[in-house]
Amino acid sequence: MVYFLSDAHIGSRAMDDPQHQLRFVALLEELSKDATAIYLLGDIFDFWSEYFWRDSSKLEYEPVLSCLKGLTDRGIPVHYFIGNHDIWTYGELAKRTGVIVHRKAEVMTIAGKKCLLAHGDGLVPSNYLEQFPKEVQKKIRSFMRLRQLFHNPVAQFLFRLVPPAWGDKLGYEWAKRSRQKELANPCGYKGENKEELVLFAKEKEKTEHFDYYIFGHRHIELDLELVSGARVVILGDCFRQWTYAAMDEQGKLELLCIQEQNS
Repeated sequence: MVYFLSDAHIGSRAMDDPQHQLRFVALLEELSKDATAIYLLGDIFDFWSEYFWRDSSKLEYEPVLSCLKGLTDRGIPVHYFIGNHDIWTYGELAKRTGVIVHRKAEVMTIAGKKCLLAHGDGLVPSNYLEQFPKEVQKKIRSFMRLRQLFHNPVAQFLFRLVPPAWGDKLGYEWAKRSRQKELANPCGYKGENKEELVLFAKEKEKTEHFDYYIFGHRHIELDLELVSGARVVILGDCFRQWTYAAMDEQGKLELLCIQEQNS
């Protein structure tokens, strides 16, 4: 069985749940019993950054890091796609855990199915901005410029020079505000004609067909079949909904929820 998970946001200063990380570790350990591969589609940590300085701040993540190392040591491939909260990994995460880090969307064949995998941030159709009024377009462009800055190699190099205590204070505070805003006013499914990742998949299908588009990022659970036969799957999250996807050896994919399994 192949499993897909995203958006655990472990370490969030906006969520007061001391068992959150251990619960995620327990889920990974349960899935590992029959897993042939595990795909983590971003934002597993609420903030992750690697510095040039000696850094002890990752000690709080030891349970999940040890779990990931245990999975890869047992021969289970773990693919880690960076999200918008864990962009700043440059080798330390892979070295510590043995995960395979992906920094962009990837096309993969899994169980005979052609899949496009990504966290999902920044994936929008070419005419996306046109559907919004000008004031909204301005906000979206501001976000896109910020995203470009976060991915800029020079900006990343300079941020690595910052002492970990300073960098983490800035990063966790930024992530906290983002999480508080989302928790207070969650953005549900916008509908097939407005959901960015669905529109992106529809445009992609005009030039290349995929069996599955599998994303994280949006914190909604979605399994939508397009006219082309492709399925757009958004995984939900692993801090509130506790949803994930499983694909069997025939390529059948199903969204699952641990609350339903434990009830």
